[in-house]
Amino acid sequence: MMHQQREHTVMDKRMGVVSVIVGDRKKEAGLVNEIISRHGDIILARMGLPCRDRGLSVIALIIEATTNDVGALTGQLGSLPSVRVKSSLV
Repeated sequence: MMHQQREHTVMDKRMGVVSVIVGDRKKEAGLVNEIISRHGDIILARMGLPCRDRGLSVIALIIEATTNDVGALTGQLGSLPSVRVKSSLV
């Protein structure tokens, strides 16, 4: 039996913000950017602030996505040792 993937409607998607704090810029920045790029289809805007004196970065992502898509993004980012992630959806 063939599995059909259902198209997500606007009603299935939620708007929100994902905040990302990268505690070790030198070690994690490449991986963080790779993960964010993989999920680029759900990201409407991105703002980043490198805090060079502290060796960390703060990133805010404005997203429109299903809860499954948000979970995939935040789960992958949160699995990195020095990365902290929070999301807020409406």
